[in-house]
Amino acid sequence: MSGEQAAQDSGAAGGETPVVWDVVVIGAGPAGASAAHAAAVTGRRVLLLEKAELPRYKTCGGGIIGPSRDALPPGFELPLRDRVHAVTFSLNGRLSRTKRSRQMLFGLINRPEFDAALVDAAREAGAEVRTGVTVSRVEQHGPGVPDRRTVAVIVNSGGGATGKRDEEIVYARSVVGADGSASRIGAHVGVKLDQVDLGLEAEIPVPEAVAEDWTGRVLIDWGPLPGSYGWVFPKGDSLTVGVISARGDGGATKRYLDDFIARLGLAGFEPSVSSGHLTRCRADDSPLSRGRVLVCGDAAGLLEPWTREGISYALRSGRLAGEWAVRIAESHDAVDARRQALNYAFAVKAGLGVEMGVGRRMLTLFERRPGLLHAVLTTFPPAWRAFAGITRGKRSLAELVRTHPMARRALDSVNRA
Repeated sequence: MSGEQAAQDSGAAGGETPVVWDVVVIGAGPAGASAAHAAAVTGRRVLLLEKAELPRYKTCGGGIIGPSRDALPPGFELPLRDRVHAVTFSLNGRLSRTKRSRQMLFGLINRPEFDAALVDAAREAGAEVRTGVTVSRVEQHGPGVPDRRTVAVIVNSGGGATGKRDEEIVYARSVVGADGSASRIGAHVGVKLDQVDLGLEAEIPVPEAVAEDWTGRVLIDWGPLPGSYGWVFPKGDSLTVGVISARGDGGATKRYLDDFIARLGLAGFEPSVSSGHLTRCRADDSPLSRGRVLVCGDAAGLLEPWTREGISYALRSGRLAGEWAVRIAESHDAVDARRQALNYAFAVKAGLGVEMGVGRRMLTLFERRPGLLHAVLTTFPPAWRAFAGITRGKRSLAELVRTHPMARRALDSVNRA
């Protein structure tokens, strides 16, 4: 039975028993849509809530690497804008070198199209989708919660000409928080962060002749600030140009972006969108659940610490969250619900958590020795093959370090220095 059918059958007006959804997912980005799809395909009643109207813009390079493709719903067709076969690496504009691959390294998408397609997939799987609603909080105890198996989700919607928003309560057996890096549900769970970075980005429409120069090729520039880098991702008739560095000196990050754009010869083109975004990376001991509420994706601080890549982490953790949210919904007591939540946390930490640990060590190396990393990637063929294998999804960074003694020793020696 779909969520829409359940709503029609149960109702909440006139003193009738209110609808209790099996799973309510908050946030319709890649993590939330993935969670809603994973829960809905089991036949459970799933409601996906999103504060914006879709499609909507998100600050994101839009690179779809192998692990992202592997985590997509079956049959999902990627709305690719370009297929990358070459990467140009530079060290703050110097020592530029291009590496090429006969096989596609990764694909490029526009987030509005990609996110909307993922939501459509969740809807087709049976989830009901509501947009233009804001979740202000969740409650697991108190007078607004009918029993210990239920979570009350407080939703604000409407507004109209008066600007006054209506408040309602949505009931669920389990909740998945996927409401982004400034997550209210993450705050409820108690997510702790140990790395916050500022990303700045511009979508720059360019003439056909300029676009052709970039077709199939991206640029990665190791930047002047510790741990910073910039990128150029081609999307047909526009280029996504951005930089990222540790939060703390927004002016320096903005200067890096301006200098980067000027150095590329793109300063004369007017961006269609200029945006910024904070990425937040979880601490090792940060919780992933509280009671019947799980968090995933950016809301849980799940992303790769070195590259700050988040789409694959969102898709993978979202699918896990959706699967375990169903199990929590089926739990008849707090002990079993807690057991299922711990199983979810174990699954995340055993996979994504291990990758994040290696990513933190890579970030330390990159912060200390960006020139060394650049030299290795551009002059040492095994390093380039490893990079290509990771982007294609043939191996993970954690697997590479675990199975290659030379890589492990090099990382250990630099991290000890």
